Amino acid sequence: MAKDRVFAKPVTKRFEFDEEVASVFDDMIARSVPFYKENMELVSALLAKGVQEGAVVYDLGCSTASLLIELAKKRPDLTLVGLDSSEAMIERARKKAKAFGVKIELEVADILHYPFGKAGAMVSSYTLQFVRPREREKLVRKIAQAVTPGGLFVCSEKIVSEDRWLDKALVEIYYDFKRSQGYSEYEIAQKREALENVLVPYTLQENIQMLKDAGFGFVEPIFRWANFATFLAKK
Repeated sequence: MAKDRVFAKPVTKRFEFDEEVASVFDDMIARSVPFYKENMELVSALLAKGVQEGAVVYDLGCSTASLLIELAKKRPDLTLVGLDSSEAMIERARKKAKAFGVKIELEVADILHYPFGKAGAMVSSYTLQFVRPREREKLVRKIAQAVTPGGLFVCSEKIVSEDRWLDKALVEIYYDFKRSQGYSEYEIAQKREALENVLVPYTLQENIQMLKDAGFGFVEPIFRWANFATFLAKK
């Protein structure tokens, strides 16, 4: 696995999932998101238990398809579709799926305009936070319309706290985590600058309300660590 050194040099552009990021993404996400592997194992296990036989499952912003690969191992009966706007990510996802011998449909696509078919489940791992707020609610409504009755939508998001002291404390604890993963102060500062106004997080309650307003009857957080959370929404 290639080591993430993307922000070891000066930032010259806003953050994007280009070839440089795609080439080190698996290392970047593992070292940047606390308990990422354990959380994705939880999500894949829940989907494996909760999705009807033969259903379609979409991964929106699938990156290198790690989650879909795990789900394919558990439920080979499912039709798995991975969508990502980054061609570099999809290319790596195809290579990984082939290496693991699993069948996944992978497509370069803009999820804001993609014509979803009916789905037993959809999943979005740290993707909605990159969608501009005015478009985010529309996308979640579109997702809810595509999910069949009884179906699931599982989304993981970076969140902010409604309490200013707690939010600041959690951010500091998160940066301590990144330092423990080998990131330098310079790399942390460079990435923070690159993500400014690109990643726009909501509070825990704002995410729950957005999902309910979109048409999901049940919403519950199933994982949280500091300023990271995963929500399960049921149609």
